[in-house]
Amino acid sequence: MSLRIALLNAAHDGEENRRNFRRELDADLVEYDVTERELPDTVAFDACLVTGSRASVYWDEPWIAALTEWVRDAIDRGLPFLGVCFGHQLLAHALGGRVEPMDDYEIGYRTVEHDGENELLAGVDDEFTVFTTHSDTVAELPPDATQFAENDYGVHGFRKGHVFAVQFHPEYDAETAREIAASKDQLADERVERVLADITEANYRAACEAKRLFENFTEYVRTTQRGVGDELTAGAADGVVASDDD
Repeated sequence: MSLRIALLNAAHDGEENRRNFRRELDADLVEYDVTERELPDTVAFDACLVTGSRASVYWDEPWIAALTEWVRDAIDRGLPFLGVCFGHQLLAHALGGRVEPMDDYEIGYRTVEHDGENELLAGVDDEFTVFTTHSDTVAELPPDATQFAENDYGVHGFRKGHVFAVQFHPEYDAETAREIAASKDQLADERVERVLADITEANYRAACEAKRLFENFTEYVRTTQRGVGDELTAGAADGVVASDDD
């Protein structure tokens, strides 16, 4: 029986997130556009995934506040989570960590190291290649969280209980990497060109090793947390909670 996972899509144009995560996750994904204040009215899922976004978790945006509140409640009820990039930062923020802007932008294929002790990266080399694109970082881990991956730019993975989060983008295909890199108008043209030139078949294939974490996450959910769920909001229509006021 397929896992049922809530996909909290935080991209303002969510098509790439939708395509990439549906390809990588062996699960029935129920999608919510959280930038439009869509949130599940239940935690009757096997797990939840929070995607990347061009937003920063510390922005004073109603949808970010609503998402943070829902995530905190779902974590308290025992729902397993996987966060990627913005999702990594949102989970850190929701659990009491601190997210800050970086002095430099990390983008392109980079090397990350992990400690070999976390099941999310089981089967992945201790030093591995990933595609990165972010200008914020988890500057302080949540209380009692454990860091399991990092590079010279900072934290790239942490865990707390049933919550797992990674800063890099294991879901990206080469097409997405090119589109994202080419869109970075805030970066110097020369740097963007270097990143684009580095998006080669060899680098993409190397980065595919990190996709193992999706299989590891779903296996973790199957073996430890299947069937978590209590109703959060009674009487909401169509499985979505949407606020009318900003």
